[in-house]
Amino acid sequence: MKKVLLLFTILLGSMATLNAQIVSTPQTSSNVGSSPIQKGSWLTGAGITNLGYDFENEAFSFNLTPRVGYFLSKGIAVGATIDFGAVFQDDSKPIWNYGVMPFVRYYIPEGANETGRFFAEGDIGFKGAAVNGSSDSGFAFGVNVGYAHFITHSVALEATVGYNYAEAVQNVNNGNKQSGLGFGLGFQIYIPQSK
Repeated sequence: MKKVLLLFTILLGSMATLNAQIVSTPQTSSNVGSSPIQKGSWLTGAGITNLGYDFENEAFSFNLTPRVGYFLSKGIAVGATIDFGAVFQDDSKPIWNYGVMPFVRYYIPEGANETGRFFAEGDIGFKGAAVNGSSDSGFAFGVNVGYAHFITHSVALEATVGYNYAEAVQNVNNGNKQSGLGFGLGFQIYIPQSK
């Protein structure tokens, strides 16, 4: 009888503890209006682009793209992106990619809501590649559109899609130009202007 009473007391105590817990869901959006994209603010963050597998060449590739920018006016930011990446193929050494791409980003007022903004971005610079001690670089540019969804007042998750082009990387990629549609995911931290 003592064991049943003890078991009943533990069960009752457990149920009371479980009912007393506050269940909250994680924050998935924040009503920010246009405050993060004001003149004098900064943005910094990173993304993963060109993530994929090429079945024809049996190659896996990815690029990490940290960036920093400054808002010249409301909704217009300029800055630079640094590009680091790799292509891994079976039975060959990895190809390491690098680049520096200054950019201009415009946040489109039409279609904006309290938790997100559409934007268009253009970048131009150089990209290169290195493998087996040999490297080469060339002209590159990209035109992308995207959406920034604010999960807090100063942090946004972003998705982009667009066209990217890189000139021939002679010694590494047999002189082939790289161009095509690309998709990227990332995050940005918006730092308000100092007063």
